[in-house]
Amino acid sequence: MRKSWVLPALMATTVLTGCYHFPVPAPCPAIAQATVVSVTVTREYAAQVAALHLKACQGGVCKESDVELRPGSDPVDQGCTPEGVCSATASPNGTRLGMLMLDTLTEELMDLTATGTAPDGSALPERTLQFRPRAAYPFGEECGRFITASVSLDANGLRQSDPE
Repeated sequence: MRKSWVLPALMATTVLTGCYHFPVPAPCPAIAQATVVSVTVTREYAAQVAALHLKACQGGVCKESDVELRPGSDPVDQGCTPEGVCSATASPNGTRLGMLMLDTLTEELMDLTATGTAPDGSALPERTLQFRPRAAYPFGEECGRFITASVSLDANGLRQSDPE
């Protein structure tokens, strides 16, 4: 007799929770942030750079290394099928991309120095830049903040890249 109230209570709870949609937060992507300074050597300057060396200093800690430069590319939309399957391909764009791995990356000011050599072995001019890495929430504030340090290098020097 005492348990006769359990079945109606369970049915009421099931009906109430089944009809009411509780807000469910969107899942966050499982993407780890890379602590790097990324550099893009512009298309116009890429042929003049055979090797590149970067030195980044932030918060009294410096890290430097030769940077491996890889060909850059732009995405080319290949369209979508009627079933909704979409694709893209990469097309070389003449730029060269590199990364300097860091132990940490914050929004604190960073001093960056780029040196290197030309294809004939001569030294490239030393270029310096002081900039503040940018913070963004590309997947929403509930998914955490990403900090990026991106620069481009051309014949005129280093400059902070625009956020995408």
